[in-house]
Amino acid sequence: MAQLTYSAEEITRRGQEWYEKGIREKVETEENLGKILVIDIETGEYELDEAQVAATRRAKAKHPGHLLYGLWIGYPAVYKVGGSLRASNR
Repeated sequence: MAQLTYSAEEITRRGQEWYEKGIREKVETEENLGKILVIDIETGEYELDEAQVAATRRAKAKHPGHLLYGLWIGYPAVYKVGGSLRASNR
């Protein structure tokens, strides 16, 4: 099976779309604040973990070759360059 190619913008769009379509309401809790969420952009399946590597490995094991989108629950980005990072809902 040939792997589809997506631009970075399309990966982001699809990941955010899945997130807004029902994942957000399940995972945005005080308990999950600061955890990493990895979404399979083709199926909408996701993994949640404190460690990005662990969540990514589990997601890749389900569907090798699928593209993944990651986000940090409660924050605007997974990584920062300089400065400080504040929770988006604070």
